[in-house]
Amino acid sequence: MGSANSERDVTTMPSGLRIVVGADDAGYEYKEALKGDLLADERVADVTDVGVGADENTAYPHVAVAAARMVAEGKADRALLVCGTGLGVAISANKVPGIRAVTAHDGFSVERSVLSNNAQVLCFGQRVIGLELARRLVGEWLGYEFDPQSASAAKVGAIDAYESAPDAC
Repeated sequence: MGSANSERDVTTMPSGLRIVVGADDAGYEYKEALKGDLLADERVADVTDVGVGADENTAYPHVAVAAARMVAEGKADRALLVCGTGLGVAISANKVPGIRAVTAHDGFSVERSVLSNNAQVLCFGQRVIGLELARRLVGEWLGYEFDPQSASAAKVGAIDAYESAPDAC
């Protein structure tokens, strides 16, 4: 396996989800810990780190949008973002067309974010949630998959319709 410490560094495993991780300096420690967990998880094929590095100070919108664009462009399946509260990275990621990003700090919300809302981006606040809970929630998040035949699919379709033609809805 390659190093996963530098910006845009990709580590590849046999098969599974392609995850992009990112954080600002307020979320760096959790990003690194969660990245390690993702690299060790057999459900994960690739982990791409879009920053920040240990001594970098990049504003969270830049990191969040870079990660969200990778998902929107099909270069990653999901993104995991961390800032101080998880709110700024979610707001920023949601500016990328086609992205559904959520801040969730409990198991039920993480579950529903995927199963009901088909959210591809999970955001945490390092100043809000404990690391062990964040690790548990990431493990659970990896196990959820949206069912396009579910009752929620029409609701996700409505969200997509508002995004593509906001005045037509």
